[in-house]
Amino acid sequence: MPPALKTAVIFSEKKELQPEQLLKLFHQAPWAKERTLEDAREMLRHTDVALCAWDGDQLVGFGRVLTDFVYRATIWDVIVDKTYQKQGIGTDIVQRILHHPRLKRVELFWLCTRRPWFYEKLGFSSKEQTGMVWSRSKRTRQE
Repeated sequence: MPPALKTAVIFSEKKELQPEQLLKLFHQAPWAKERTLEDAREMLRHTDVALCAWDGDQLVGFGRVLTDFVYRATIWDVIVDKTYQKQGIGTDIVQRILHHPRLKRVELFWLCTRRPWFYEKLGFSSKEQTGMVWSRSKRTRQE
């Protein structure tokens, strides 16, 4: 049962985040359930900005950014614990990323999602969508 009040949730950057906590959260999502502890640890080392949502010592939300801090930033891995969803935590994480002091000069934020309706209500648009994807995992299976 989720807590009745979102006010118990506190936000911070990744300083106190342990990869084990993040992996537990990732394993709730179909797109991240195969991630490993070693890979999560390495990913955190190379992430430019990460925001966490906490209920006490429990990690209940996460989002991260890769960026040059001027022209472009890409938002990745926005996730909220299933028992804490529909309380605005994901929205808070994205808003805190968009208005983060270290990202105030970034002119364009990108993200990939299977839930465009969630991000459209936050002002994201797919009208300017360009880009291509190369997948190592798909190439490995074909060879």
